[in-house]
Amino acid sequence: MTKNETNSALKIIPLGGLHEIGKNTCVFEYEDEIILLDAGLAFPTDGMHGVNIVLPDMTYVRENRHKIKGMIVTHGHEDHIGGIAFHLKQFEIPVIYGPRLAMAMLEGKLEEAGVRDRTELRSVLPRDVVRIGKHFFVEYIRNTHSIADSFTVAIHTPLGVLIHTGDFKFDHTPVDGERFDIQRLAEHGEKGVLCLMSDSTNSEVPGFTPSERSVYPNLDRVFSQAPGRLFVTTFASSVHRINMILQLAQKHNRVVTVVGRSMLNLIAHARNLGYIKCNDDLFQPLNAIRNLPDESVLILTTGSQGEPMSAMTRIARKEHPHIKIRQGDTVVFSANPIPGNTIAVVNVIDKLMMQGANVIYGRDKGIHVSGHGCQEDQKLMLALTRPKFFLPVHGEHRMLVKHSETARNAGVPAENMVIIQNGDIVELTEESIRVAGKVPSGLELVDTSSSGMVSAKVLQERQKMAEEGIVTIAAAIDWTGKLMAKPEIHLRGVVTSIERSLLQKWVQQRIEEILSVRWSEFAQGFETDKPEVDWGGLQEVLERELARSIRRELQCQPSLTLLMQIPDEPPVKVADGRRRRTRTAAQVAS
Repeated sequence: MTKNETNSALKIIPLGGLHEIGKNTCVFEYEDEIILLDAGLAFPTDGMHGVNIVLPDMTYVRENRHKIKGMIVTHGHEDHIGGIAFHLKQFEIPVIYGPRLAMAMLEGKLEEAGVRDRTELRSVLPRDVVRIGKHFFVEYIRNTHSIADSFTVAIHTPLGVLIHTGDFKFDHTPVDGERFDIQRLAEHGEKGVLCLMSDSTNSEVPGFTPSERSVYPNLDRVFSQAPGRLFVTTFASSVHRINMILQLAQKHNRVVTVVGRSMLNLIAHARNLGYIKCNDDLFQPLNAIRNLPDESVLILTTGSQGEPMSAMTRIARKEHPHIKIRQGDTVVFSANPIPGNTIAVVNVIDKLMMQGANVIYGRDKGIHVSGHGCQEDQKLMLALTRPKFFLPVHGEHRMLVKHSETARNAGVPAENMVIIQNGDIVELTEESIRVAGKVPSGLELVDTSSSGMVSAKVLQERQKMAEEGIVTIAAAIDWTGKLMAKPEIHLRGVVTSIERSLLQKWVQQRIEEILSVRWSEFAQGFETDKPEVDWGGLQEVLERELARSIRRELQCQPSLTLLMQIPDEPPVKVADGRRRRTRTAAQVAS
């Protein structure tokens, strides 16, 4: 590709994956064209009540949807493809290129979401080059990661070549025999790489990340020592790990029952594509293993991260309809908690132990290795690509800082790299890299409602109700500004020593005080034939004053909901000057 003959800069705009783990999403923009790289999700924190998944704020992409030419997918993990189906409900993507396994998984997601017709899915093979728009050529370079069919990409632009590593480590003895295409990386480095964008997840950890194959002998020992039923939980997308577990099950004469929809789907796709090879009779349905000896059963489940609705978590809570833990069971956690999930995982482990299970977990057992490269892997990536500019991505802030230190020690000048946040606009030219502005970069929260999206205001209300409770007051007010009956009050999640009868009396007095002082502000025209009351304004004042009084009285800050009942119609004047209520047609007929 010829060098750029204009003064146009390439814009790199990450919308997720920086200062966090998850929802990896990046925009590349040159002149009037945009391509997207990955579109992942994250899982909600404890304070996100009722939220199912977390997406990056896609406002900038929606506003520039007319520029979108396509998307690059690096691999099939949820934090890289999990958001695509949701985004396609809001804007179309002409074409999505990605590995065969990721495309197979994505097709099912799009079909389920009803958006399969809003894009075209195209599978790629190692060293394939695809053209997206006028300005972008993307080359797929095989790498090694914790999921099969994973790629680094070389993005050819009018300014030069950018290398985005995707998630990677250098595994020289991969389980599936698909080795990292180091030669192709080195060839790009020899020709000249303008900018390297590199995975920072393990930038604080010295050395190389061990090979996935190093887990095999440790799992083999656990399998040989388990006296009864064996439960194994790992990431549903860890194809290599699952393949080893199935091989070990066959070696130790155990049949396998798979529990968890995501695990079932991935195994089916991986077997169809040849990434998992095993006999059909290795698998048995759940109802068939009840009559088998415990020592010949392996149950492979989801839930290694303590997800609330996962199979392992439901088993630990004694809520699974078909599986109960019993004395003599062995449960293996072949995964480490990702940041933010540690408490959930240890709670599950505790519950399993209390029911008599022997739980095997922890880094010291050697039953899990990371899919992300450590410092020596990162140094090797830098040495192979020899970039002019460097942009650490995919990690929390301290990880980005540490990765930049590694790059500096590897020879990249400090002025040739930037540490950025989600939403930062990085402008890249042949001679410079700088942050040149910002786009919206918050969160979009998804629940099971019809609209799907949870606004910040609704989330704040949910958090407040969870923390302080809710007070509901029902009051009926007539056309003279008087209470028609004693108000009803209901407390949910509010701690107070005040008796309900006293609280009700106090609320009634407070409402009467407010009405006596403020009624005239909202009631007008009572000396004419068209009296009016601003009921909405009155309710707003009552809610505000009652909330303030309740906070003072109860010494807490619950949410307040006022249900205000008002008369159907205003009174009208009659000949003698007195007022009476009008009656509706239905009332007259009766």
